[in-house]
Amino acid sequence: MATKLELGLKELIAIGVGGMIGGGIFSVMGLAVSITGHATPIAFLLGGFLALIMGYSYVKLAVSFHNDGASFTYLEYAFPKHKFIGALTGWAVIIGYIGVMALYAFTFGAYGTELLGINDESIRRLFSIGIVAFFILINLIGAKALGKTEDLIVYGKIVLLGILASIGMQSVEVEKITPIFDEGILSIFMAAALVFVAFEGFQLITNGVCETKDPQKNIARGIYWSIAIVTIIYVCLTIVAIGSLSVDELIEAKEYALAVALEPSMGETGRVLVSVAALLATASAINATMFGASRMLAEMATEHEMPEAFSFRNIKKVPWIAVITLGVLTLFFTYFGSLELIASFSSFTFLLVSLAVNIANYKLRDKTKANRYYIGLGVVLLLFTIVTLVYYLIDHALNELIWIVAIYIGIIIIESIYKYLSKHGY
Repeated sequence: MATKLELGLKELIAIGVGGMIGGGIFSVMGLAVSITGHATPIAFLLGGFLALIMGYSYVKLAVSFHNDGASFTYLEYAFPKHKFIGALTGWAVIIGYIGVMALYAFTFGAYGTELLGINDESIRRLFSIGIVAFFILINLIGAKALGKTEDLIVYGKIVLLGILASIGMQSVEVEKITPIFDEGILSIFMAAALVFVAFEGFQLITNGVCETKDPQKNIARGIYWSIAIVTIIYVCLTIVAIGSLSVDELIEAKEYALAVALEPSMGETGRVLVSVAALLATASAINATMFGASRMLAEMATEHEMPEAFSFRNIKKVPWIAVITLGVLTLFFTYFGSLELIASFSSFTFLLVSLAVNIANYKLRDKTKANRYYIGLGVVLLLFTIVTLVYYLIDHALNELIWIVAIYIGIIIIESIYKYLSKHGY
């Protein structure tokens, strides 16, 4: 039985924007400011440009290979004799998605307690558990319910953030933004590399290609429009933050940087509205990420790169075991890992995956009809960004880099054990 097409352009943009404006702008702004200072808006602008370049390959591959497996599927087609490349990439992406959902759930709980004026870690955990459980249910109902829920949350969030940015601009002081390059040019690339996690959500659109109406047109429009909308919002909000408070104040505020930044222009109302926006943002990001990750997990199971149970679907064609497993693991990861580790690992993972997808697009360009010069530009930019991120981690966060390498080694070991057990009939 064919899957009913439930996702139009409006829903795809909502999934893309929902996946990107999650914990990112609320949680990693403080990290970006600590690295590049006044040039933080330029770092986010650079991140958006990089995402657009990456989006080109995802669009070309998604419409050429009509499959919810996304990057996993593209690499399997590009390297048919080396399927472990696609499998390892798929495992890494799934773990990356779990990491960012944990970040979103943590941030939701933090802002929920902040909004209620409660400083209690147990209440924060209840908020985090509750929002993940809620979206497990929404995802189990099916794509139509997910799409409509995402529409409502995301477009409400866009309007609210737009209002906040407009009002916040009134308190921007030029002298607080200058000199722009107070931490040097290289710091911009370091910050852009670290906050790339704030843009990774656009890939989720390609995980729903089999449930999309007119994918030949809507996948491209959904990806490009969602990246453009998010980049504009990020740049405007970071200008408000940098122009309203000192760098030291923003760094001290950490994940509450945006809420604190709007106090000069809006007082306590600004803090409350940012908290509401953060709740909407993180909620929609969990929703969108769970949707895309579960489809990818199910496709990997269909291709025998994950346990077969993950491919089982309910009457609504939802991979229900995949959804529940992702939700449970997200709840587990919410309690572990520092903000910098989660952001670094997720950014590093999606930069590497994007590089692999660009290489796959180059190998498959006869089928995708992609422009090799665009692909080449993407590869060069990605390599430079990855090297920059490694340099930053070695210099500033060596422990995080060691943990990232350890996680990748763990993925390789798990995949090797799974393939061995599968081969011997276990």
